[in-house]
Amino acid sequence: MLPTPSHLPIANLSTTSVIILSTVILYCLKTFFSYRSAVRSTGNLPGWHTFIGSFGLVGFLFKKPRGKLIGGSLRAWYRKHLDFQEAGQDIINHIYFVPFVYQEVVVADAAVIKEITSQRAKFPKPPYNELRLYGGNIIASEGDEWKRHRKVSAPAFSERNNRLVWEETVKIMTDLFDNVWGEKEKVVYDNALDMTLPIALFVIAVAGFGRNVSWQSDLVAPSGHKLAFKDALRVVSRDLYTKIVTPKWLFHLAPTKHIAEVKLGCEELEKYMAEMIEDRRAAEKKEERYDLFSSLLDASDAESDGAVKLTDNELLGNIFIFLLAGHETTAHTLCFTFGLLALHQDAQEKLYQHIKSIVPDDRPPTYEEMHLLTESMAVFYESLRMFPPVLGVPKLSTEDTTLATSDHAGKKVVVPIPKGMVVGINICGVHYNPRYWEDPYTFKPSRFHGDWPREAFLPFSAGARACLGRRFFETEGIAILTMLVSRYKIDLKDDPEFAGATLEEIQEILFEIRQGITIAPARVPLVFTRRQ
Repeated sequence: MLPTPSHLPIANLSTTSVIILSTVILYCLKTFFSYRSAVRSTGNLPGWHTFIGSFGLVGFLFKKPRGKLIGGSLRAWYRKHLDFQEAGQDIINHIYFVPFVYQEVVVADAAVIKEITSQRAKFPKPPYNELRLYGGNIIASEGDEWKRHRKVSAPAFSERNNRLVWEETVKIMTDLFDNVWGEKEKVVYDNALDMTLPIALFVIAVAGFGRNVSWQSDLVAPSGHKLAFKDALRVVSRDLYTKIVTPKWLFHLAPTKHIAEVKLGCEELEKYMAEMIEDRRAAEKKEERYDLFSSLLDASDAESDGAVKLTDNELLGNIFIFLLAGHETTAHTLCFTFGLLALHQDAQEKLYQHIKSIVPDDRPPTYEEMHLLTESMAVFYESLRMFPPVLGVPKLSTEDTTLATSDHAGKKVVVPIPKGMVVGINICGVHYNPRYWEDPYTFKPSRFHGDWPREAFLPFSAGARACLGRRFFETEGIAILTMLVSRYKIDLKDDPEFAGATLEEIQEILFEIRQGITIAPARVPLVFTRRQ
């Protein structure tokens, strides 16, 4: 007997259900076998296994880890060394299941990290194509391309450039004290980033681009531009993350006011940089300049070998990367540092007394005195240890190999690393590892006096791919920190959020971080009081 029309929907529903159920079963079976294969490939390495991972687009939708369900894109920050502590060793697995099985071996063993970073051919860096905003550059390249970028870029970070950084930073801070804060006894910021971001921006403008800007300058865009140079620089450095995560086609359409502003900032900054290249090449008399832009341009133009010379787009790409590294990381680190000193008044007083012992009068410190400011460096380094700009560095194994570590009981553990495996250097895991740092959750600048575990200090990464601008960054940071603490006392702003909270609770509130290219404090409310 043929089915009646009333029977057909039931039959169709049954068929659809079977297809869906079969698909789910097949997906589960595939996921299970992929998971088992992943676990076996690294010798049943312990670690954390979550439904939704810490990486990729899906992972970035969730900030904090939540048990076995969500890894959390900021897991390295919130867990620090705890995942390694629970696993009983400093090389562990991270495996997640959605949207597919993904595995990464994560390392917090300083000796193993040294082995990884010293073998560039064996453990190269994956390409950062999203950072090729203006062109190829030293961060987004690898292999021969990276060598070419480094050969041209390295001479730009010279002693003369470092001196320029110090001297211009002193001018910018003096301008802040004299012409912005003026005669005020107290200066209050709801978020200290509102101070540190402009300072770092002005320093990178002059030491990176050779453009003198100040708190009062560049108020109007010049002819042919829609934004002043300072404003274009500020927009791009502040909203780079928007540019990176927005698909190219959507960014081009600029469907929202925010994206349109970022798009305009990127276009204006590119136009300014192109004009600088053209102007300096066309100039009849070559001025001797020590800013990064001029040094890169001179070094590239001097090369006759086409394999070494950078294209104009690559010049733009590199100076843009130096803008990002030299601006955002400095501003964020200083904001964390000022917050820590506000919380730890004894450490602030010790720093102040040390500065006055080196610079007893009211004059600014000189570049020649930088090496004497050991307490400033210790405070700066301790801030970088507790708040590393980048939480992790990925590497890619190009061959089947092994990594040897010891578990927390002292037993040797050999971990197989298959070809193609991502090996993540967990910087937070190392910086909070009690094997290297006594009482790692405590702010203790004194740990950076005398001998300290340099191989376990990785805010600048390590090996050949370590930060090329480290000295630039340190010079700027030490000058700003020293000048500010010598003139002003730093305190927490009286904020309702802190009412009745313990020191640990205040620190947790104060140092809530937000996600970006580098970690940034969400809000650090501070008061700066003129010293008598």
